[in-house]
Amino acid sequence: MLDRTNVDVADRVALLVRRILGKRAIVRAVGPDDDLRACGLSSLEIVNLMLSVETEFAIRIPEREMTPTNFHSIARIAMLVSATSR
Repeated sequence: MLDRTNVDVADRVALLVRRILGKRAIVRAVGPDDDLRACGLSSLEIVNLMLSVETEFAIRIPEREMTPTNFHSIARIAMLVSATSR
């Protein structure tokens, strides 16, 4: 059975990623497991994404969880959001 909640989270994270990429006129498909750095996000944009995720989901991500691994892909961010929201 599909976990609809995690799909919705992933869709919302994907929208945040597209918005950040769009600010630099980067238009490309980004899959759930794609490396966000390889897709064009800079280090500063990854930090902006971290802040945007906290705002979008009204959560506070613990500092120890703000790692490159947790912000490697849309799928990893969605898992982090789901774990943090519990």
